[in-house]
Amino acid sequence: MITVKCFALVRELSQCASLTVPFEPGMTIASLQHQLAHRDANWQLALEGKVLSACNQTLVDSDCALCDGDEVAFFPPVTGG
Repeated sequence: MITVKCFALVRELSQCASLTVPFEPGMTIASLQHQLAHRDANWQLALEGKVLSACNQTLVDSDCALCDGDEVAFFPPVTGG
């Protein structure tokens, strides 16, 4: 299983703080994102555009390969000032 956590605007738009999805061999951040975006319009809106991702609390690119038991987080870019 992959644990997915959503933060900030991604959490608000998807209306989901966390969920688990079955692990599939060859799964990447991009394929997970694609799978979630096809759940419904809320997920599609939450994951479109610039969304950062982390795997096991480390920032990763969309081509990052996932392993069973990983924790993936999606969140918008953070700005400061």
